[in-house]
Amino acid sequence: MTASGPTFPPGARPHRLSAGELDAVFLPGLGMLGASLEHRGLELLRRLDDLPSAAAKGSTAGIPLLHPWANRLGGTSYRVAGRDVVLDPSSPLLHFDDRGLPIHGVAWSKLSWDVAEAAPKRLRTRLDWSRPDLLEVFPFRHELEMSVVLAPEALTIAVTLNAGSGPVPVSFGFHPYLGLADVPRSEWRLELPAMQRLSLDQRQLPDGGEAASPAFDGALGGRGFDDGFALDGEGAVFAISAGSRRMAVELLEGYRYAQIYAPEGKDFIAFEPMTAPTNALESGRGLTIVPPGGTYRTVFRIEVSA
Repeated sequence: MTASGPTFPPGARPHRLSAGELDAVFLPGLGMLGASLEHRGLELLRRLDDLPSAAAKGSTAGIPLLHPWANRLGGTSYRVAGRDVVLDPSSPLLHFDDRGLPIHGVAWSKLSWDVAEAAPKRLRTRLDWSRPDLLEVFPFRHELEMSVVLAPEALTIAVTLNAGSGPVPVSFGFHPYLGLADVPRSEWRLELPAMQRLSLDQRQLPDGGEAASPAFDGALGGRGFDDGFALDGEGAVFAISAGSRRMAVELLEGYRYAQIYAPEGKDFIAFEPMTAPTNALESGRGLTIVPPGGTYRTVFRIEVSA
């Protein structure tokens, strides 16, 4: 990342938003990636140091949309809504984890969104899921609409899925990487709501078990996370704070699951809104099927206070 902000890959078409002490950048030409969120000039997003390399590799950064599935699938095939899908491991659209499992859907850098409205504090975009290569990965025609609105105290991101002439499974999510660069990670205060922790197998896939996870409010310290949760209704709030600054991710609508990802020794934490648990396209657990012509709407926001 340069002194003036991240370096964008070719085709990025950055759109800058500004409201009060918050500034943000989104890239409609590259997955509608959230590529910057600054508060009083301090960058709050992480993994922005080499966006061209991340785009080439298909790795995540900033605030990426994970579509048509969030986190991992259990293999290179799945059956859902009456369709059998076999993924091509050599597809340039896909990214795989170190176990060889498809992860995070189609790489953000392979999805170019059309701009419907661009204003200093608002951006609305559309993605038409009808390209043949996209339908090979997820054979359900639909349109996504995304709006991002920046207010002096928060960034709000809303996504609406509009189904085509057939049913569409809903399994997308976001992966916002957040950090407080002016305070060591060990001093960050972590706030979590009461939830149900999902039991995971050795591949980090839910195995059907759940256990109560009580609300938490204390130091992050050296602890690490890579855990999935079922939420107790809408409105869950996750936050980190340090010094005079607090960042809260609030899941307002359409998100019934979440993942927390904070590897030990890394200067970021991700509170990931999810419409379904990991591997829902294969397991069917917690999966919503939108009927033909129907819609599914989600909203979350990142609130910044000082």
